[in-house]
Amino acid sequence: MKPFTGSFTQQEALDGEAIAAATAVLQSGRLHRYNTDPGELSKASELEQAYAAYQGARYCLACASGGYALAIALRAAGLKPGEAVLTNAFTLAPVPGAIAAAGGRPVLVEITQDLVLDLDDLARKAQASEARFLLLSNMRGHLADMERLAEIVREAGLTLIEDCAHTMGAAWNGRKSGSFGLAGCFSTQTYKHLNSGEGGLLTSDDAEFMARAIILSGSYMLYERHGAAPARDVFERIRLETPNMSGRMDNLRAAILLPQLARLEGNIRRWNERYRALEEGLAGVEGLVLPHRPAGESYVGSSIQFRLPGLGPHGCEAFVAACRALGVELKWFGAPEPQAFTSTHRSWTYVDPQHLPETDRVLAGLFDMRLPLTFSLDDCRHIAAIIALCARRVLAGDVAEAAQGAATAGHAD
Repeated sequence: MKPFTGSFTQQEALDGEAIAAATAVLQSGRLHRYNTDPGELSKASELEQAYAAYQGARYCLACASGGYALAIALRAAGLKPGEAVLTNAFTLAPVPGAIAAAGGRPVLVEITQDLVLDLDDLARKAQASEARFLLLSNMRGHLADMERLAEIVREAGLTLIEDCAHTMGAAWNGRKSGSFGLAGCFSTQTYKHLNSGEGGLLTSDDAEFMARAIILSGSYMLYERHGAAPARDVFERIRLETPNMSGRMDNLRAAILLPQLARLEGNIRRWNERYRALEEGLAGVEGLVLPHRPAGESYVGSSIQFRLPGLGPHGCEAFVAACRALGVELKWFGAPEPQAFTSTHRSWTYVDPQHLPETDRVLAGLFDMRLPLTFSLDDCRHIAAIIALCARRVLAGDVAEAAQGAATAGHAD
């Protein structure tokens, strides 16, 4: 089979409108979000207004990264040093990292074979841990039954903060991801749904919470210059008792995000077309398991995951190598060592070791792949054919054949 030659890390170029907006900020010299003339709204404040409107939230804060948004959300919500914070056992390192940065202690909740939080385990651990907080990671864009989750949160007296780094624009039964709890945290890092290199957005309808978050972000006494902030009187006490933990977004990043936000819904449709092309190409491969997408979930298919539960470690390594030889870059979450952005709870040694047999079983055969919008639909069909070929070989026990096929793959169509 002909190898795939596209790049899995190449994002679409920023368009002329974003470049012009960036140039205007650079020419002004006013990169800092509070460097404004009297009555002028900075680009960071404009972005806060626009994203609050998109999300349907009362308030929005633009900050330095999605991970920073998570950490200050926990602090603004009242997390105390050493307190337990429930979170997914399957997520990326910035989530437990944010809990640690805020002084919390991660308590990991099992996931299901569909890569979402195990709600039965959540209910058990909420009671056993006496935690007050759930930092929910909508990992890789998969949404749990959010109505049932919200019911468990209410019954357990939990404060819910949603990590929506992979679900910006997604919804459950028409309700936007990030709107089910106290706060939603979003990322604008290059590989997310809006691209500013690094950046984050925090949304909430709670005035006191958002006032604390704005002061924590490093507003000094300039909080009235924010575009989607609570009224001045809400800050009167909070401004003096809340530390400054500078993590502001600058005007340059905000300027290039505003035109991207206007096109987000169109890009979501494009991602989902690519996701469905991959999904269709993999659906008939015996032994390959795709996560179930519930009817209530409106997802953003910017990446795809699948499992090969019949493979052992040697087979998984051979499968990844065979795909790589044909130009397809996969991440294997069962690998013994973290690689690039991919890690698991076993490698977070700052987190207390926890017994997570179901999560470990799922991760053992779990593979992940980005779907940049630089891929065409034909590219996605080609990639699916490569994955299917390599999967069939290793699942048939032909590990040696898969490896040999990888070595000679580029020499024939």
